[in-house]
Amino acid sequence: MMRRLGILALGVLLGACTVGPNYHRPGAIVPAAYKEAPGWTRAVPADDQLKGAWWKIYHDPVLDRLEPRVAFSNQTLAADYAAYKQAEAIVREVRGGLFPELGVPGSLKRFGQGGLSSHPQNSASLEGNASWVPDIWGKIRRQMQGDQAAAQASAAELANATLSAQAALASDYVNLRAQDETIDLLKQTVAAYRRSLQITENQADAGVATPLDVVTARTQLAGAQAQLIKAGAARAQYEHAIAVLVGKPPAELNLPPGKMIARIPQIPVGVPSLLLQRRPDIAAAERNMAQANAQIGVAVGAFYPDLNLTALAGYSASPLHDLFSASNALWSLGADATGTLFKGGSRRAAVSAARAGYEKSVADYRQTVLTAFQQVEDALSNLRILARQAKAEDAAVNDAQQAVQIALNEYQAGTQDYTTVVTAQVTLLTDQQAALAVEQGRLLASIALIQGLGGGW
Repeated sequence: MMRRLGILALGVLLGACTVGPNYHRPGAIVPAAYKEAPGWTRAVPADDQLKGAWWKIYHDPVLDRLEPRVAFSNQTLAADYAAYKQAEAIVREVRGGLFPELGVPGSLKRFGQGGLSSHPQNSASLEGNASWVPDIWGKIRRQMQGDQAAAQASAAELANATLSAQAALASDYVNLRAQDETIDLLKQTVAAYRRSLQITENQADAGVATPLDVVTARTQLAGAQAQLIKAGAARAQYEHAIAVLVGKPPAELNLPPGKMIARIPQIPVGVPSLLLQRRPDIAAAERNMAQANAQIGVAVGAFYPDLNLTALAGYSASPLHDLFSASNALWSLGADATGTLFKGGSRRAAVSAARAGYEKSVADYRQTVLTAFQQVEDALSNLRILARQAKAEDAAVNDAQQAVQIALNEYQAGTQDYTTVVTAQVTLLTDQQAALAVEQGRLLASIALIQGLGGGW
């Protein structure tokens, strides 16, 4: 009997096919080069280039300690990882539908007639059965292809979420250090304004300055002190954000003040086509296309009938001691097919819906690719423009520092009023804050570029 079942199954498998379209990745609009990076050449892989730990390019030991915690402690990533494991389990569940279902039912009964005083008898049966719905039309295989693509998309989404969390941590860390630099700058400014107030008070005591000069100097000092307090509040916000990203309550993370990252790293851009291979969000969008394509095959498979093969072998006897005799052996082998002839057009509608879903996934994929190129171009242009702006701001700060010194000297000599000093000092603080903001922006742009390129290289 089992030989007959095997021969029948082999014949079914040899005649099996897979309905629905086979997947081929659609094309996307890919430029030959980045507009903001002319003259580049394709980099040759080298052992000393960074791989996954892209943040090490900034050479900051505190950032190096914080970043690895994201992948292990961030609760958002923990949820994404659970979703990935769930997708993997679904693939294994669907794969089980390709194999026969085996069972071993048995029964034992004791019965009699004429009341409890009659002679009871025992009966028993022990059987082994098998049932199998062979995947003749490939519906299960198409579903499995779709679920495998979904699991791969989930893995890519996990990688993208990890990269996003790492980039968010790096950006918050840069912002934190920018606030540290701002606090240092405002502390120096407060000290300078306090010295100016002392000079003004001395001038007023000597009858050279007016009471208005003293009030103006005191007001300017109070304004700088208020900015210093505000910078401390902003720093606390960034520290709290970093704590959450590394999976800690804000109360349990304390980052001492530190300096801004000193150097803007040189980041190898590569060719635009590499984004299709490197960006995890593009990989997720591509896998979503494969899943949607497989769903077309699943919908088409609903038009075809299902074949169910069954087999049974065992023993049934009464009384019990004759259970395993040859005369009590039994077996059966059968096959039946089921199919739906009419369902009101719902199956055609399901196929149309699956095809529309695939077209949507293609559009989403192409839009994801275009957005990726935009993000890289934006980061490159920001780095280029901010580098030029940094040079201009440095020159402005140098000139403003000289202007403050000249204004103070002339005020003490009695050749200028205090308004000139105040104007020069406000200009200096504004230029210093602008220069700091430009350096902060350059670092954030470099982080955005690394994220836009898909992480390490």
